[in-house]
Parts: sequence; structure tokens; C-alpha cells
Amino acid sequence: MKKTLLICLMALVAVTTFAQTPSVRLFAHRGGKAEADENTLSAFNAAYKAGFRSFEADIRMTQDGEFVIMHDSSLAIATNGKGNVETTKAKHIKGLRVGKSKVLFLDDLLEWIQKKGDIAYFEFELKTDPSLYPDAVMEQMSESVYHKIMSVKPAGATFVITSFDTRPLVYLKEKFSEANLALITPEPVNHVSLAKMRELGLRRLNAKLDGTSREAVVRAHKDGIVVTLWPTVDIHDIALGISLGADNVCTDIPAAAKKDLKKQMPWVEIVY
Repeated sequence: MKKTLLICLMALVAVTTFAQTPSVRLFAHRGGKAEADENTLSAFNAAYKAGFRSFEADIRMTQDGEFVIMHDSSLAIATNGKGNVETTKAKHIKGLRVGKSKVLFLDDLLEWIQKKGDIAYFEFELKTDPSLYPDAVMEQMSESVYHKIMSVKPAGATFVITSFDTRPLVYLKEKFSEANLALITPEPVNHVSLAKMRELGLRRLNAKLDGTSREAVVRAHKDGIVVTLWPTVDIHDIALGISLGADNVCTDIPAAAKKDLKKQMPWVEIVY
């Protein structure tokens, strides 16, 4: 059944790609969370070695104001620690492990980006849960992160700040008109998510793959909105995202996806 579905999707991709989609960007979610220790240099290096130059990472702030690359507030979820990021000092967090890897901080990630020099696309997600980040703290964090990432952005690269929380997006839009900002939503691309985009005046939408239709993506494009679809945990998800006409597709399996797509979908122009 899955093989039949993939063949059908491949046929649809071929028609869609040649007719309307010149290219699709595939980027490594948390560096490739299904293939390495998520949000660590091990993950980013593995995806880079596989040929990726497009990535995504999550940012939280420690009790003493340092920025750590971590998806969840609870240290027990991804690390061997206890407590929460926001109530723990950076020195303690730096001594923890994510699997076999060191916990990664934003400054170290930005140093890695500088050393590589050819990173083409990076999404930095601000995990500013309102219950943990009151407005003043959220604003300070958002502005500081923006300055930090833009100071190392390679010429020609696209750096995007993303969030489920609309507050940092609204704040940064008003503060830096040139900023690339994306709303992440648990909704698919539909009338609800597109209405939210019009309300916020944003031009990048990171929406749920499930429930998104080709018609909705076309409508988003007519509104000038760049569409990213997530999550994709296998080749079938990626093929579906491409066939729907997404501009970007986020994946947990960068190395496996690159290998499979090259073999099974050679006609699709994918930017990594």
C-alpha cells in the first residue's frame, strides 16, 4: 500500500514540479532529530556531511540570560538533567548531555555557522512560551537573538526567525522591517491560518502537513506567502509536501531523505 502511494505521489510530483514548482527546499529539523542527538553539533554536522546547508534549531533562555539550543523547557526530556531551562543557570546546563552529545548553546552554533561559511538557510525558533517569558523578557530575548544571528549570516543566506508565539514576531516586525519572520501553526494551510497571516501581516507560514491541500497552498502563494510544511518523518511525507507545492519542507531524516529522493525522484529539483 505504501509503495503504491509513493508511486502515485511521485507521478503527481512530476506533473506539479514541472508545471508550477521550480524548486523545493528541504531542511533538517533540529539538525535531523531522528538520525542524531537533536539540536546538537553532532546532528548539524551529520546533516552537513550528508550535503545539507539548510537547518532548523530551537532557542530558549537560561535563568542567567544565556541562549541554549533546546526544544523543551524540561531538561529531563532531551538531557540527563532535571528541572527547567528557564530556572537553571547556564553553567549547570553546559555540564549535561543530550544522548552522547554536549548541550549546544547559540553562541557555539553561530560559531559553527561562521566556520562553515556556506550555510544557505536557517530557521531559528524562539520558544517563548508566554507563561515562562513575560513581554519584557520576550522582547529582550528576541532582539538579542536577532542581532546575534544577523551578525554571522553569510552573504546570500536566508535566516528566518520562527515561533508559535505571535508576540516576538510582531515585536521584531515593528523593530526590524527587513527581518524574515515565520508563524508556526498547528493548523494546516487553510482559511484559519491564512486569516491569521493577514492579521499579522507576515509573509512566511510554517503549517502542518496533515490537512493541507494543494488548493490552499496555491491560495497562500497568491497572497504572497512562503509555505513551509512539517513534520515529515519518512519519504512519503516529503513526497506529499512536495506534491502540495510547498516552498520548503522540514524533515527529521535529512540523510535518509537525500539518499532516497536522489534515487526515487531525480526529476524533482530539491535545494538542501
